[in-house]
Amino acid sequence: MVCDYIHTMDLHGIDLNLLVAFDALMAERSVTRAGTRIGRTQPAMSAALSRLRGLLNDELFVRGPNGLQPTPRALDLSEPLSHALQEIQRTLEFTQAFDASTSSATFSLGLSDHPTFVVLPRLLQTLREQASGITLRIRNFTARDDAISMLDAGEVDLTIGVPPTSSGRILTRPLFVERFVCIVRKNHPATERPLDLNRFLELSHLLVSPENDRFGRVDAELAQRGLKRHLALTLPHMYAAPLLVASSDLIATLMSGVVDASQYAEQLMILQPPIQLDPVQFSLSWHRRNDVHPAQRWFRDCIAALYGC
Repeated sequence: MVCDYIHTMDLHGIDLNLLVAFDALMAERSVTRAGTRIGRTQPAMSAALSRLRGLLNDELFVRGPNGLQPTPRALDLSEPLSHALQEIQRTLEFTQAFDASTSSATFSLGLSDHPTFVVLPRLLQTLREQASGITLRIRNFTARDDAISMLDAGEVDLTIGVPPTSSGRILTRPLFVERFVCIVRKNHPATERPLDLNRFLELSHLLVSPENDRFGRVDAELAQRGLKRHLALTLPHMYAAPLLVASSDLIATLMSGVVDASQYAEQLMILQPPIQLDPVQFSLSWHRRNDVHPAQRWFRDCIAALYGC
């Protein structure tokens, strides 16, 4: 009875540098020249050849009148190992560069409501002009710390919104700032005289609260003065507010970009709030594990360039 024995080599014990040395020896047929080719000393190359002989159980190269001569085993290995090393080289080089113009990559982007309206149209235009093969997947989030959960889980590559709670694993980059304005419909009685605090408190207010709270930035500022406004309407969708204000006697305090991006700006009057309200910062956020990836870095820079950042 004849038994065929197939020896399977354990790849975990192979030093990739030995394969590089083998490839150089095949090309140069000289230990010294092969060492020069890959930046090794002659003793180091001799040691590599010795290890290769033990690993492959073959002399591999024997001395001849014109230098080292490969054995049949070495000739059998030469072409496949050379192709394998070239493929590894191409793979490593690919990870160090990213050509957006030829890429068919897919990026996942988490957006809160406002960036969906003000960032996404500009980003799509840029991609259409510079990287038409790239695909976007958009995920929406409401609470700012939802961004952390999405990034941690790998559900998105980037998020744009109010900066999440500080975390060492989540990196951020400022994009743009929004200031607050008050809006009323044109010809509203509130426009007949300057909007002072007393007049402001007399009006019926619309509050936008994505978290469905009945207490916003304006209410917090008023509370510090012992004051309270009349909330006639609370809704979670900020982009519904301009239409509702344009067709009612309500007043709303919104980010100016919401008004600019709406279709109802011409039907509205913009007024300066009678109280001090800090502007809102919107930032790009990503997980530290994606920080140095070339494609991810390009995508972040592409978005930041929309705002000169």
